[in-house]
Amino acid sequence: MIRSGAGMDEWHEYQVRVYYEDTDAQGVVYFANYLKFMERGRTEWLRAMGIEQDWLLREYGLCFTLTETAARFHRPARFNDLLVVKTRMTRIGRASIALEQSVYRSTDDELLCRADCVAAYIDADRFRPRRIPARLFAARV
Repeated sequence: MIRSGAGMDEWHEYQVRVYYEDTDAQGVVYFANYLKFMERGRTEWLRAMGIEQDWLLREYGLCFTLTETAARFHRPARFNDLLVVKTRMTRIGRASIALEQSVYRSTDDELLCRADCVAAYIDADRFRPRRIPARLFAARV
């Protein structure tokens, strides 16, 4: 299940297109949708390491859940923009990971939004923290 890979400082990139449904009345991406794009980026970052969230839940009853997010919005994205969501792990704790994420417009590499996130590793039934198994991220740190 776990693929080997590079260290924490390396970025994972995921592309997403802006659709009409992502925009507000002014024709720009509604602020909450950046969080959706980043969620996809975190999922694809895990998938790139061979960690499938549905497998963790089904086989072990465990999951990652976001406990903190601090976002700063720099510039607007608009309909049909192609965005790049960049994700990297900045810290791994006993039961949580810290991630840095940035969303760029791919045509001009302009920073649109940046966030620092913390995801806890929890027992999905009891919503209690669980220690992250060393092998889960062993190849990444």
